Amino acid sequence: MTTMHHGLSRYDHLVRQCLDAHALNDAAPFPQIFGRLFPENPITGDLSIEQIVNGFDALIESMRVETVKAGPADAGLTFFGQFVDHDITLDAQSAIGTRIDPRSIRNIRTPNLDLDCIYGDGPEATPFLYSGEHEGFMLMGCEENPNDLPRNRHGRALIGDPRNDENIIISQIQGAFIQLHNILMSHVEEGADTADDVHGCAQMGVRREVWQDVVHPKLMGFEQVRRFIRLHYQWIVLNELLPAFVDPTVVRAELEHSSFDAMAPIMPAEFSGAAYRFGHATVQPSYKLTKGGKDVDLFDMVGFSAREPEHDIEMRMFFDVAGTRVQKALPVGTSMASTLFELPDNVVSKGEMWEGHEIPLAQARKLGLRNVLRDRSALKLASGQQAADRLGLASLPAPTALIDHHIDKTPLWFYCLQEASELGKGRLTGVGGRIVASVLIRLLRHDPESVLNLHHFEPWSGFGGSSCTMGSIMTYVEDHRDDVHHKTDLYN
Repeated sequence: MTTMHHGLSRYDHLVRQCLDAHALNDAAPFPQIFGRLFPENPITGDLSIEQIVNGFDALIESMRVETVKAGPADAGLTFFGQFVDHDITLDAQSAIGTRIDPRSIRNIRTPNLDLDCIYGDGPEATPFLYSGEHEGFMLMGCEENPNDLPRNRHGRALIGDPRNDENIIISQIQGAFIQLHNILMSHVEEGADTADDVHGCAQMGVRREVWQDVVHPKLMGFEQVRRFIRLHYQWIVLNELLPAFVDPTVVRAELEHSSFDAMAPIMPAEFSGAAYRFGHATVQPSYKLTKGGKDVDLFDMVGFSAREPEHDIEMRMFFDVAGTRVQKALPVGTSMASTLFELPDNVVSKGEMWEGHEIPLAQARKLGLRNVLRDRSALKLASGQQAADRLGLASLPAPTALIDHHIDKTPLWFYCLQEASELGKGRLTGVGGRIVASVLIRLLRHDPESVLNLHHFEPWSGFGGSSCTMGSIMTYVEDHRDDVHHKTDLYN
């Protein structure tokens, strides 16, 4: 959340091109992936562009707070939510740094909860992520810091999605999953009791002949560990991440019946461009990395370079473990830490042009304003009120800051936060809750091998059984880091 694209990127224009069906011979290229849940909502009316920008700026300024409070979710879940976003969104700009033919987007990021941000396309297709000496093991760390990500000589991380190195919290979530894979590979290699548990879990819901006919024998251990971890990751998304940020009654309702029909896009613009950006409002301005440590400002947690051991975090400071005093995220709502109104130079260093109007640097540095401007120009999303009407929900009135500027419709991103503040007690509800819950649940429902389709799945006892959480998985990693076989051979 520190140095990647916070709005107005070339990717937004690529998505808009896909949504408007102009990418390939005027035929929608991704009818089942990209798309809209609600009709396009272009800018209309008699207001000048400058007046509109001033109204949006006033709306965003109404969010600024100097004193923040704790919400219901663990602080680490904000960054885990970002990790999930990077697992399912197809961001060509961030992944390869250049504009590409829209037909190839599907090869950049799969819109599935499959951890391809960790595994890439596996050892055969993305060998730079894996050991050349020890089959199925992933590269990890270095001599100077075994807990760092594997890196090339320029300090760039060798990982499935480069965005997961953008700050030292999300990079360590990425690193923990890599370490978890190597820990379990080590147990499988030695044939311990854990190996039987991994084997049994991985084979759930998959016919035995599929494993025998499709998986090469030398990759059998790798594939079983990968599926074992995927299933527990999906469990966490469904049973911890969603209820932490979405009204649990909305989650239960979406599990029973989706708010959107079967032809709804798998990755709606309303999700990626608005509703799922709720996480920006849950970021604390600073965090303690270790127990008793000093607060570290959000934008001092710079990534994209080798990490010194003193910047390793204690996961129990970010994820609850058996009732520990864990840091909390801000509640989802219309308050935002002032830190995010002044994005640093390495994120935004110059003003922007928006619909022919110059956005000065001071405004361009406001993350919330960038979200709203993306919505209204690059993606042309339905307003919150329009979305509520489409879903048969009573709509909330536009905030005073907009009414005072003669704007009576609320941009969808802010509207989702407004619902959380006024109706959701710090969690998404209404339009925002339905969009976020329905998209993540549909991703699992459409995957026949997902945890949602394994009705008898129970998390592994080593992760706490039915009490499995991110905290218990991260604790397992921290407790078993010394179990990794061939550790020094895995340093890049």
